[in-house]
This record gives sequence, C-alpha cells and structure tokens, in this order.
Amino acid sequence: MKRLLSIATLYPNAHNPRFGTFVARQLEALAARGDWEVTVVNPIGVPPIAMGRYAPLLAAATSGEEHGVMVHRPRFTLIPAVGGPFNPRMIRRAVFPLARRLHAAQPFDVIDAQFFYPDGPAAAAIAADLGLPLSIKARGADISHWGAKPYALRKMRSAARQAARLLAVSEALAGDMAALGLPRDKIIVHYTGLDHALFRPLGRDLTRQRLLDQFGVPAGGPLLASVGALIPRKGQRFVVEALAALPDTQLALVGQGPDKALLEALAAELGVGHRVHFLGVLDHASLPVVLSAADAMVLPSASEGLANAWVEALACGTPLVITDAGGARELVKSPASGRIVERNAAALAAGVREVLAASLPPEHVAATAAQFSWENNAEALAEYYAGLISKA
Repeated sequence: MKRLLSIATLYPNAHNPRFGTFVARQLEALAARGDWEVTVVNPIGVPPIAMGRYAPLLAAATSGEEHGVMVHRPRFTLIPAVGGPFNPRMIRRAVFPLARRLHAAQPFDVIDAQFFYPDGPAAAAIAADLGLPLSIKARGADISHWGAKPYALRKMRSAARQAARLLAVSEALAGDMAALGLPRDKIIVHYTGLDHALFRPLGRDLTRQRLLDQFGVPAGGPLLASVGALIPRKGQRFVVEALAALPDTQLALVGQGPDKALLEALAAELGVGHRVHFLGVLDHASLPVVLSAADAMVLPSASEGLANAWVEALACGTPLVITDAGGARELVKSPASGRIVERNAAALAAGVREVLAASLPPEHVAATAAQFSWENNAEALAEYYAGLISKA
C-alpha cells in the first residue's frame, strides 16, 4: 500500500467541524479505495496565550483516526493579524519532528499540501528534508488572496519550483496560477467531488415546509439560497440589494462571518429585513434541505476556484445565479445550470427572474452535476499521486 502525508491547515476539527470539509471528503475517499494509506497533519495555529476565540481551538488540537484517515493536530505559534509572513516557518517547526518520526516508523511515498499558502512552503521544506516528491493543490483564495502579497508569492513560487506537480480545482484557477508565475506545465486540473446520496433533489414542497418549521422561513413565494462565508469576497450584499427588485422573494443565507451585522443593517435599510433569513453554519445533512428548497442559489463572488457550494446546489436540482469568477464557465455550460451575471444587484435580479421563468425540473438541473463524485475524484487523485512516485 502506498502512503501519503498531507499537510492541511484547511481541515475540519472539533471547534470548526465544517471548516474544509471538502478536503476531508477528498482524502477520506482516497483512503477508502484501499490502495493508499492517508495520514493528515492538520496544524492548529494558536497564539502564545490562547484567550478568547482561540481557547476553543486549543482544545480542538487533538489527534486520532477520523473516517479512515489518521489525523494529527500539532499546535503552531500564531501571531494574530501580522503572522502571515511567519506562518510557513512556524508550521514547519511544529510539524518537522512529527513528520520525521512517522516517516522513520513507516516511510511515506508522497507529501502534499492541500492549500497553497501557508501549507505549500511548509510542506516543501518537509518534503525536501525527507527526500520525497511534493504536490501542492490550489483552491482559490490561496491564489487570489495570498498571491497578491509579495512575501507570500515569493515563497509560493519557490515551493512550486520544487514541486513535482501542482493541482488546481479549475482551468480558470490554473490560468490565474500561471499569471502569478507558477509553472503552467506542472499544473493538473483536479475537479471537486460530491456525495450524490446526500446532495440530490429532495422535493421543494417538503423541504420548504422543513425550513418553515426549523427556521421560520415562509413557505410561499420564490426562495433564494446563498451559501458561503459572510465576507465581502462572497458578495452577499448584492443579493440583499437585489431583493428590493424581487418582491415576495425570500433569501436564506447559509454561513457565518464578519459581514453579518452589515447585511442585517442593509436589509433593514432597504425594507427587506423580514425576507432575509440568517441560518448560520449548517451540517452536511441540513444543507441539501436548504438547497433543494431554493429556486436558485445566488453567490456573486469576486473570486473563486470552483466553489463546492455551486456543485452541491446543482446536484440538489437548484440552478445557479453566479458571477464570472473562477471556474464558473466550466460549470454553467447550459441554461439548465443557471446564469452567469455581472456583480451588481440589477444583474442578479435579472438572472433570478430568468431562472424562475425557466422553471426547469430539478432532475434536469441535477443531471448537469452528474460527473462530480468523490469516487471519480479519488480515482484521479490516486493515479496522479502514483505518477509522482514513478517520476521520482
């Protein structure tokens, strides 16, 4: 059996069980094949004095087997607000002793990083120390956010030069990586996966009733869902503004983040506060209920790789109204998948009206996401990693 050591700051833990679930599902699917043993190191960043919001993270830094994957959670020193330049070094310092010990006990074949920064440079140092081939995966914000910071970009380019291969979640993201000076000839596109047993059309009438019972979302009139962290990059404020031009339409916001107070104030100012419902962070069993109940999933992001929420919405039979960000055009290839619009309230409202007027059967929409599965994702990943070994 081949062995993978994956460095992943983006990974669920007891404090943030929904953080990076797509990374966990990918690696769990790979382990479930039986030909790869997967070990994850999920470094947890905590300040020297873990107070306030960091105290629960300290408690979440526990290790053990999770869904067929051994997960280690060493703590590294995090300097809030200004620690960006130092995080790769701090992660490397925390992970080095563990990686050496695990490799000495039973050697690994490949090391990978599941996020380009700070994971990539840290994984590069560990791979060099152990003499192993390196892979780094880009997912979106690691390229758009960290790639804009010169100190991070220097480290990212160095790690990319060392890596045997690089992964991107969409062709568009691969292009963005190349534009930053990362070697395009090393980049392989690796699309996300999906659990079709969980994300499938559940029936709009039944799910609207469940949303009424659980969250008080009225069952009448059109319903929009917007799934993503409440941060400026995701653009939920444009969706709230669009409601003013969509009378009788309800909006369910799934996620949490610093923009919540701003969005509440904006909704009240526009007189649509009674139609905006903040559902918070939902577990994977509840998310398909919201997506199946919605008539459209609206997410006007400024940047993306290829958002898992897009794929999950389509699989639930819910068309998208999204911006031309990241891999949007690789997913919305026909009117059955939804509409790609400009990033403003008027364009969003027009896109929603078109989707509502089309009134496509959920099964037709779900068919556009049929190619996405964790089994397909794991098969492609296993073949990719095996290629790194043969190349080494």
